[in-house]
Amino acid sequence: MPRLCANLKWLFTEVPFLDRFAAAAEAGFVAVEFASPYEFRAEELRARLHDNGLRQVLINTPAGDPKQGAGSGFACLPGQQPAFRDSFSRALDYAAALDCGLVHVMAGIAPAGVAHDTLASVYAANLAWAVERVGSAPIRLVLESINQRDQPGFFLRTQEQGAAVIEAIGRDRLGLQFDIYHCQVAQGDVTKRLEALLPLIAHIQIADPPGRNEPGSGEIAWEYVFGRIDALGYTGWVGCEYKPATTTTAGLAWRNRYGLEVGRGGG
Repeated sequence: MPRLCANLKWLFTEVPFLDRFAAAAEAGFVAVEFASPYEFRAEELRARLHDNGLRQVLINTPAGDPKQGAGSGFACLPGQQPAFRDSFSRALDYAAALDCGLVHVMAGIAPAGVAHDTLASVYAANLAWAVERVGSAPIRLVLESINQRDQPGFFLRTQEQGAAVIEAIGRDRLGLQFDIYHCQVAQGDVTKRLEALLPLIAHIQIADPPGRNEPGSGEIAWEYVFGRIDALGYTGWVGCEYKPATTTTAGLAWRNRYGLEVGRGGG
């Protein structure tokens, strides 16, 4: 069954961030992910992971300042190559300190008036540099497509667009971060895309449209989706990146509903 990890940006927000590690462990999770570790010292985060018996699965590259044209990453932004390299190097430092094997390289918001081909060229060049920068470190870079309703202008808009970039640069160091919520909102046909793209998928994230709440709260047939993920032989982590409809703990009943009890897929 799928292995679940808790996204600490979205879950256990009832307590301060550094207390969410203990809350996740208490709820049965053995792994966590979150977008931005950069507000805290890596040593502090590593101690929280160690003290609670948790593994760090995924972090993002720094998002940047919206006032400087960023806010969702730098990778596609012309003229921001130095900022991209600095932010990526910082992400690698944190990933190494936290023993984190996946780093989501945030593509960025496409600036108005810039040709798509220009953005694609900058994006590809930055990713090629990033792959070389990783070198032999045990870190895989992942790319995520985000729907235009939640992040208008985000450069990667479809799963296939992300997959094409991975195939062009090399799947040995790049993988797809397949977010089921974003796929459903932007494209639909989730399980057919999972099947087609499985060889490239390094990480899965889940939330239920339209409210981006826990599985079972919206329009997706999760029993079928989880069954397909299992049948396809996916061995990576499934990140719980959803907004609890009430409290995090109350909402976790969905794990039992879909046969993902703690001790199996649920942590």
